Amino acid sequence: MESLPEAVLIRILASIPAVDLVLACRLVCCQWKNLVDGAALWILKCQQEGLTGAESQENAENWQNFYFLSKKRKNLIKNPCGEEDLQYWGEVENGGDGWKIEELPGDFGKEFPSEEVHKYFVTSYEWCRKAQVIDLRAEGYWEELMDTTQPKVVVRDWYAGRSDAGCLYELCVKLLSENEDVLAEYKSETITIPQDNNANWTEISHTFSDYGPGVRFVRFEHGGQDTLFWKGWYGVRVTNSSVTVEP
Repeated sequence: MESLPEAVLIRILASIPAVDLVLACRLVCCQWKNLVDGAALWILKCQQEGLTGAESQENAENWQNFYFLSKKRKNLIKNPCGEEDLQYWGEVENGGDGWKIEELPGDFGKEFPSEEVHKYFVTSYEWCRKAQVIDLRAEGYWEELMDTTQPKVVVRDWYAGRSDAGCLYELCVKLLSENEDVLAEYKSETITIPQDNNANWTEISHTFSDYGPGVRFVRFEHGGQDTLFWKGWYGVRVTNSSVTVEP
């Protein structure tokens, strides 16, 4: 294919799966290596697959990483809405009557903004907490990518109270090293929802960036309780939690 114009060769290579481009095609010859390592091929693949935001990338490394990160983007929190009870959630603290899963909108509650969410977790009259630890390598985010590119780690959570009861809510997310040392941390204030509130769902979010090399795990923890100490499940409600790694 050495006689083919470069633009034609790029179009041919763009039809090949990205993993094969990196692991196989770039080893064929110097010309193919330069094309796979360059920007034009990845710009074309981004355009062909409708990956938005690609126009903001400025160099070859960013284009390739942007493509892979965009293709891999997914919610790394498992069971974010309680469809599988408390499965995948660890370090569960069951204060009062403990965690419970309820159907939306629930007593004295409101529907969630997305029709795809049907359930939520609800806390009791003493602190309830639960956590997940995400292994980034197991999810496909290799060490060099995390250390050199340091893609954004975006955290989101949704919380609400019952309209007839006050409650408290907290979120704490940590980026951890191989030895689980804390390299970066976000901790919300203790959010107080008063009694006789509107029961609307509220999103809280945080983006980690420029956090330095060595991040291998993300630890997500949230929880709360009610402020009236009523027996049962009158505390904060949480659902649709997410952690994503983004370009």
